[in-house]
Amino acid sequence: MKRFIGFIKKEFYHIFRDKRSLFILFGMPVAQILLFGFAITNEINNVDIAVLDYAKDVESQKIIQKIKASPYFHVENEILNEKVIEGEFKKGKIKAVLLFEKDFAKKLQTEKKATVQVITDATEPNVASTIANYTQSIIQNYQNQKSTVQKSNGVIIQSRMLYNPELKSVFNFVPGVMTVILMLVSAMMTSISITREKELGTMEILLVSPLKPFQVILGKVFPYVFLSIINAIVIVSMGYFIFGMPINGSIFLLAFESILFIITALSLGILISTISNTQQTAMMISLMGLMLPVIILSGFIFPIASMPLPMQVISNIIPAKWFIIIVKSIMLKGVGLEYIFKETLILIGMTLLFIGLSIKNYKTRLE
Repeated sequence: MKRFIGFIKKEFYHIFRDKRSLFILFGMPVAQILLFGFAITNEINNVDIAVLDYAKDVESQKIIQKIKASPYFHVENEILNEKVIEGEFKKGKIKAVLLFEKDFAKKLQTEKKATVQVITDATEPNVASTIANYTQSIIQNYQNQKSTVQKSNGVIIQSRMLYNPELKSVFNFVPGVMTVILMLVSAMMTSISITREKELGTMEILLVSPLKPFQVILGKVFPYVFLSIINAIVIVSMGYFIFGMPINGSIFLLAFESILFIITALSLGILISTISNTQQTAMMISLMGLMLPVIILSGFIFPIASMPLPMQVISNIIPAKWFIIIVKSIMLKGVGLEYIFKETLILIGMTLLFIGLSIKNYKTRLE
């Protein structure tokens, strides 16, 4: 029994000395609880919207103030005419526009009805529907609080969905699934490339070869770039021909951005492989370190604007977030490079960072 107890103590010592085991045992459950608890929600909070108030009367201003006081919306700005609405949506700054018709208060008094139009960016169908429902609820609550004399007056709410009028969920899932597949498959394929060399004992041959570090890294990445491009073509083709996913923008711009994202994902995979000693470790980091953040914090399923501020900040370092914005903007909104210039620069910056860190780690091993 003493030997058995001693053996158990030894196992505890090994576990507590292994930081990776402790992280898996205690760190991953805490991280997953925080991610699922704070990020997974279909509610909306602090969604940026704009107001187009043709009436500018007492009634319209009261409703606007009621909406501003709501925790669900943040009135980003007030626009002057309908011509700029689509431009604001293409910039990605707002998710909805509330349009009050002329003589709003006068029509409420004389005709017993007036119209508020809710124009939403329906590239995210669930968010668009939720915005329309929340707006209707707030305006209905405003009417219920009015005096009995005015209670018969009715505000008619008209919903108008841009880019996805039928609210097809496939328009949201095709770009999201494309992003997740390219990110995970590309990162996993490359994450085991250098670790495979380490396990097979051929790493030493690479270390003494005349190839420079950047040549080794590029040589590892290039075959997977070609294979991932084929993967991207298959996904886009299936989305277009089978599910009717539109491609309203330039197909060449979409191809360029897809190749850029593939290189970003492959570079991240190479970085993982340079800091891992075994294929199993590289695979675990790729799956656990990328899969949950990509699915939860990229905006693929859950709206980022509704997450707590720390989660929103963390989402900015997820390459998938920026690529989803790019794909939806090109395929659904038909935008050009000028509207997605910032997101493109971010992906380029991430790619250079991952490649630079990979080369640095490789050089350190070489020395």
